Amino acid sequence: MTLRIAYSPCPNDTFVFDAWAHGRVPGAPALDVTFADIDITNGMAERGELDVLKVSYAVLPWVLEEYALLPCGGALGRGCGPLVLTREAGAHGGTSRAEGSTDLTGKTVAVPSERSTAYLLFRLWAADVVPEGVGEVVVMPFHEIMPAVRDGKVDAGLVIHEARFTYQDYGLHSLADMGAHWESTTGLPIPLGAIIAKRSLGAPTLRLLAESARTSVRMAWDDPEASRPYVLEHAQEMDPAVADQHIGLYVNEFTADLGDDGYAAVRGLLTRAAAEGLVPPLGPGALSFV
Repeated sequence: MTLRIAYSPCPNDTFVFDAWAHGRVPGAPALDVTFADIDITNGMAERGELDVLKVSYAVLPWVLEEYALLPCGGALGRGCGPLVLTREAGAHGGTSRAEGSTDLTGKTVAVPSERSTAYLLFRLWAADVVPEGVGEVVVMPFHEIMPAVRDGKVDAGLVIHEARFTYQDYGLHSLADMGAHWESTTGLPIPLGAIIAKRSLGAPTLRLLAESARTSVRMAWDDPEASRPYVLEHAQEMDPAVADQHIGLYVNEFTADLGDDGYAAVRGLLTRAAAEGLVPPLGPGALSFV
Protein backbone atom coordinates (compact mmCIF):
# COMPACT_ATOMS: atom_id res chain seq x y z
CA MET A 1 0.00 0.00 0.00
CA THR A 2 1.31 3.42 -1.01
CA LEU A 3 -0.39 6.50 0.41
CA ARG A 4 -0.29 9.96 -1.11
CA ILE A 5 0.87 12.56 1.40
CA ALA A 6 1.64 16.27 1.23
CA TYR A 7 3.65 18.28 3.73
CA SER A 8 5.84 21.35 3.62
CA PRO A 9 9.57 21.43 2.82
CA CYS A 10 10.13 23.14 6.18
CA PRO A 11 12.70 21.49 8.49
CA ASN A 12 10.18 20.38 11.10
CA ASP A 13 8.16 18.38 8.55
CA THR A 14 11.14 16.82 6.78
CA PHE A 15 12.67 15.96 10.16
CA VAL A 16 9.45 14.28 11.35
CA PHE A 17 8.78 12.32 8.15
CA ASP A 18 12.35 11.47 7.07
CA ALA A 19 12.44 7.91 8.44
CA TRP A 20 8.93 7.11 7.20
CA ALA A 21 9.40 8.68 3.75
CA HIS A 22 12.60 6.68 3.25
CA GLY A 23 11.15 3.31 4.26
CA ARG A 24 12.93 3.00 7.60
CA VAL A 25 9.78 2.67 9.77
CA PRO A 26 8.99 -1.04 10.13
CA GLY A 27 5.51 -1.96 8.92
CA ALA A 28 4.62 1.57 7.80
CA PRO A 29 2.88 2.04 4.44
CA ALA A 30 4.98 3.53 1.65
CA LEU A 31 4.54 7.24 1.02
CA ASP A 32 4.22 9.14 -2.26
CA VAL A 33 5.32 12.60 -1.06
CA THR A 34 4.28 15.97 -2.47
CA PHE A 35 5.93 19.08 -1.05
CA ALA A 36 3.66 22.11 -0.76
CA ASP A 37 3.31 25.17 1.42
CA ILE A 38 0.59 25.06 4.05
CA ASP A 39 -1.80 27.29 2.09
CA ILE A 40 -1.67 24.77 -0.76
CA THR A 41 -2.22 21.75 1.49
CA ASN A 42 -5.14 23.51 3.18
CA GLY A 43 -6.77 23.82 -0.23
CA MET A 44 -6.01 20.18 -1.01
CA ALA A 45 -7.79 19.17 2.18
CA GLU A 46 -10.84 21.25 1.36
CA ARG A 47 -11.03 19.57 -2.06
CA GLY A 48 -10.50 16.10 -0.55
CA GLU A 49 -7.22 15.51 -2.38
CA LEU A 50 -4.59 13.02 -1.18
CA ASP A 51 -4.74 10.51 1.64
CA VAL A 52 -2.67 12.29 4.30
CA LEU A 53 -1.97 16.01 4.67
CA LYS A 54 -0.19 18.47 6.93
CA VAL A 55 -2.62 21.37 7.32
CA SER A 56 -3.34 24.34 9.54
CA TYR A 57 -5.46 23.59 12.58
CA ALA A 58 -7.56 26.52 11.39
CA VAL A 59 -8.84 24.55 8.40
CA LEU A 60 -10.15 21.61 10.47
CA PRO A 61 -13.76 22.86 10.79
CA TRP A 62 -14.09 22.63 7.00
CA VAL A 63 -12.51 19.19 6.52
CA LEU A 64 -13.19 16.96 9.53
CA GLU A 65 -16.17 15.30 7.92
CA GLU A 66 -13.84 13.67 5.39
CA TYR A 67 -10.57 13.64 7.33
CA ALA A 68 -9.60 12.49 10.83
CA LEU A 69 -7.13 14.38 13.00
CA LEU A 70 -4.14 12.18 13.84
CA PRO A 71 -3.00 12.48 17.47
CA CYS A 72 0.64 12.96 16.47
CA GLY A 73 3.00 14.27 13.79
CA GLY A 74 1.84 17.89 13.89
CA ALA A 75 3.17 21.09 15.39
CA LEU A 76 2.13 22.65 18.69
CA GLY A 77 4.33 24.32 21.23
CA ARG A 78 5.19 27.20 23.48
CA GLY A 79 7.13 30.29 22.54
CA CYS A 80 6.71 29.49 18.86
CA GLY A 81 3.79 31.60 17.69
CA PRO A 82 3.53 33.91 14.68
CA LEU A 83 4.82 37.47 14.92
CA VAL A 84 3.46 40.76 13.60
CA LEU A 85 6.37 42.72 12.10
CA THR A 86 6.68 46.38 11.19
CA ARG A 87 9.41 48.61 9.76
CA GLU A 88 9.51 50.80 12.83
CA ALA A 89 9.76 49.83 16.47
CA GLY A 90 6.54 50.46 18.35
CA ALA A 91 4.69 49.56 21.52
CA HIS A 92 4.63 45.80 21.91
CA GLY A 93 1.08 44.53 21.60
CA GLY A 94 0.20 42.93 24.91
CA THR A 95 -2.92 41.40 26.28
CA SER A 96 -4.69 44.53 27.48
CA ARG A 97 -7.16 46.22 25.21
CA ALA A 98 -5.41 49.58 25.40
CA GLU A 99 -1.81 48.51 24.84
CA GLY A 100 -0.77 48.98 21.23
CA SER A 101 -4.39 49.52 20.23
CA THR A 102 -3.68 52.26 17.66
CA ASP A 103 -0.60 50.66 16.05
CA LEU A 104 -2.46 48.75 13.34
CA THR A 105 -5.79 50.59 13.26
CA GLY A 106 -6.71 50.94 9.60
CA LYS A 107 -3.36 49.56 8.45
CA THR A 108 -2.61 47.08 5.67
CA VAL A 109 -1.38 43.72 6.97
CA ALA A 110 0.10 40.89 4.88
CA VAL A 111 -0.78 37.38 6.04
CA PRO A 112 0.23 33.95 4.66
CA SER A 113 -3.34 32.65 4.43
CA GLU A 114 -6.80 33.47 5.71
CA ARG A 115 -7.27 29.75 6.47
CA SER A 116 -4.13 29.51 8.59
CA THR A 117 -3.76 29.10 12.34
CA ALA A 118 -1.52 32.16 12.25
CA TYR A 119 -4.40 34.21 10.86
CA LEU A 120 -6.82 32.96 13.53
CA LEU A 121 -4.32 33.85 16.26
CA PHE A 122 -3.84 37.25 14.65
CA ARG A 123 -7.59 37.93 14.50
CA LEU A 124 -8.05 36.86 18.14
CA TRP A 125 -5.15 39.13 19.15
CA ALA A 126 -6.52 42.04 17.09
CA ALA A 127 -9.95 41.65 18.71
CA ASP A 128 -8.23 42.37 22.04
CA VAL A 129 -5.70 45.08 21.14
CA VAL A 130 -6.97 46.73 17.93
CA PRO A 131 -10.59 47.38 18.88
CA GLU A 132 -11.23 49.69 15.91
CA GLY A 133 -9.94 47.03 13.54
CA VAL A 134 -7.07 46.71 11.14
CA GLY A 135 -7.49 47.87 7.56
CA GLU A 136 -6.92 45.69 4.51
CA VAL A 137 -5.61 42.15 4.89
CA VAL A 138 -3.48 41.01 1.94
CA VAL A 139 -2.67 37.32 1.39
CA MET A 140 0.78 36.55 -0.02
CA PRO A 141 3.28 33.66 0.15
CA PHE A 142 5.02 33.79 3.52
CA HIS A 143 8.51 34.20 1.98
CA GLU A 144 7.34 37.45 0.31
CA ILE A 145 5.97 39.04 3.47
CA MET A 146 9.15 40.36 5.10
CA PRO A 147 10.42 41.97 1.88
CA ALA A 148 7.00 43.58 1.39
CA VAL A 149 7.09 45.07 4.90
CA ARG A 150 10.69 46.20 4.45
CA ASP A 151 9.91 47.83 1.09
CA GLY A 152 6.82 49.64 2.38
CA LYS A 153 4.33 47.71 0.23
CA VAL A 154 2.35 46.87 3.38
CA ASP A 155 2.31 48.39 6.86
CA ALA A 156 2.83 45.13 8.73
CA GLY A 157 3.25 41.45 8.13
CA LEU A 158 2.23 38.28 9.93
CA VAL A 159 5.14 35.83 9.75
CA ILE A 160 5.66 32.22 10.69
CA HIS A 161 8.32 29.52 10.79
CA GLU A 162 11.97 30.53 10.48
CA ALA A 163 11.04 34.21 10.11
CA ARG A 164 11.09 34.27 13.91
CA PHE A 165 14.87 33.93 13.65
CA THR A 166 15.59 36.05 10.57
CA TYR A 167 13.31 39.11 10.63
CA GLN A 168 16.03 41.35 12.06
CA ASP A 169 18.10 40.66 8.95
CA TYR A 170 15.44 42.66 7.09
CA GLY A 171 15.67 45.55 9.54
CA LEU A 172 12.20 44.77 10.89
CA HIS A 173 10.77 44.91 14.40
CA SER A 174 8.37 42.63 16.24
CA LEU A 175 5.23 44.54 17.15
CA ALA A 176 3.50 41.60 18.81
CA ASP A 177 3.87 37.88 19.40
CA MET A 178 0.61 36.07 18.66
CA GLY A 179 1.74 32.99 20.55
CA ALA A 180 2.63 34.95 23.69
CA HIS A 181 -0.83 36.53 23.61
CA TRP A 182 -2.47 33.13 23.18
CA GLU A 183 -0.44 31.54 25.98
CA SER A 184 -1.01 34.43 28.40
CA THR A 185 -4.78 34.42 27.84
CA THR A 186 -5.32 30.64 27.78
CA GLY A 187 -2.33 28.97 29.45
CA LEU A 188 -2.38 26.45 26.59
CA PRO A 189 0.23 25.56 23.95
CA ILE A 190 -0.06 27.12 20.52
CA PRO A 191 -1.73 24.85 17.93
CA LEU A 192 -0.10 25.38 14.54
CA GLY A 193 -0.06 22.45 12.09
CA ALA A 194 -2.06 19.19 12.11
CA ILE A 195 -1.72 15.84 10.38
CA ILE A 196 -4.99 14.56 8.93
CA ALA A 197 -5.88 11.39 7.04
CA LYS A 198 -8.98 10.31 5.13
CA ARG A 199 -11.53 8.55 7.28
CA SER A 200 -12.32 6.28 4.33
CA LEU A 201 -8.96 4.55 4.86
CA GLY A 202 -10.58 2.81 7.82
CA ALA A 203 -9.77 2.60 11.51
CA PRO A 204 -6.96 0.00 11.29
CA THR A 205 -5.08 2.04 8.67
CA LEU A 206 -5.60 5.28 10.59
CA ARG A 207 -4.14 3.67 13.71
CA LEU A 208 -1.20 2.40 11.64
CA LEU A 209 -0.62 5.91 10.27
CA ALA A 210 -0.58 7.40 13.75
CA GLU A 211 1.87 4.78 14.98
CA SER A 212 4.05 5.26 11.89
CA ALA A 213 4.22 9.02 12.42
CA ARG A 214 5.02 8.55 16.11
CA THR A 215 7.77 6.04 15.33
CA SER A 216 9.21 8.27 12.60
CA VAL A 217 9.62 11.26 14.90
CA ARG A 218 11.12 9.13 17.66
CA MET A 219 13.63 7.70 15.19
CA ALA A 220 14.55 11.24 14.17
CA TRP A 221 15.13 12.17 17.80
CA ASP A 222 17.22 9.05 18.37
CA ASP A 223 19.47 9.77 15.36
CA PRO A 224 19.16 13.44 14.28
CA GLU A 225 22.04 13.16 11.81
CA ALA A 226 20.13 10.58 9.76
CA SER A 227 17.54 13.20 8.77
CA ARG A 228 20.00 16.04 8.10
CA PRO A 229 20.49 15.44 4.33
CA TYR A 230 16.70 15.35 3.76
CA VAL A 231 16.15 18.42 5.93
CA LEU A 232 18.84 20.52 4.25
CA GLU A 233 17.92 19.34 0.73
CA HIS A 234 14.48 20.92 1.10
CA ALA A 235 15.28 23.81 3.45
CA GLN A 236 15.42 26.39 0.63
CA GLU A 237 19.01 27.49 1.26
CA MET A 238 18.31 27.93 4.96
CA ASP A 239 21.33 28.19 7.22
CA PRO A 240 21.79 24.80 8.96
CA ALA A 241 21.84 26.50 12.37
CA VAL A 242 18.46 28.13 11.62
CA ALA A 243 17.12 24.76 10.48
CA ASP A 244 18.19 23.27 13.81
CA GLN A 245 16.46 26.11 15.70
CA HIS A 246 13.35 25.55 13.62
CA ILE A 247 13.28 21.83 14.47
CA GLY A 248 13.97 22.49 18.14
CA LEU A 249 11.05 24.89 18.34
CA TYR A 250 8.39 23.01 16.39
CA VAL A 251 9.16 19.33 17.06
CA ASN A 252 8.45 18.49 20.68
CA GLU A 253 6.40 16.24 22.95
CA PHE A 254 3.17 17.33 21.23
CA THR A 255 4.55 15.99 17.93
CA ALA A 256 4.75 12.52 19.46
CA ASP A 257 1.37 12.79 21.19
CA LEU A 258 -1.13 15.63 21.38
CA GLY A 259 -2.16 14.59 24.89
CA ASP A 260 -4.76 16.38 26.99
CA ASP A 261 -3.13 19.80 26.72
CA GLY A 262 -2.78 19.49 22.96
CA TYR A 263 -6.41 18.60 22.42
CA ALA A 264 -7.48 21.35 24.82
CA ALA A 265 -5.45 23.85 22.80
CA VAL A 266 -7.04 22.78 19.52
CA ARG A 267 -10.57 22.85 20.95
CA GLY A 268 -9.85 26.20 22.62
CA LEU A 269 -8.57 27.81 19.42
CA LEU A 270 -11.44 26.61 17.26
CA THR A 271 -14.11 27.36 19.89
CA ARG A 272 -12.85 30.92 20.35
CA ALA A 273 -12.53 31.41 16.60
CA ALA A 274 -16.09 30.15 16.08
CA ALA A 275 -17.32 32.60 18.72
CA GLU A 276 -15.72 35.41 16.69
CA GLY A 277 -17.39 34.14 13.53
CA LEU A 278 -14.04 33.14 11.95
CA VAL A 279 -14.76 29.42 11.47
CA PRO A 280 -17.81 27.14 11.58
CA PRO A 281 -18.44 25.53 14.96
CA LEU A 282 -17.10 22.03 15.50
CA GLY A 283 -19.59 19.21 15.68
CA PRO A 284 -19.63 16.84 18.66
CA GLY A 285 -16.77 14.38 18.53
CA ALA A 286 -15.19 16.09 15.53
CA LEU A 287 -11.70 15.82 16.99
CA SER A 288 -12.07 12.22 18.14
CA PHE A 289 -9.63 9.70 16.75
CA VAL A 290 -10.65 6.11 15.95
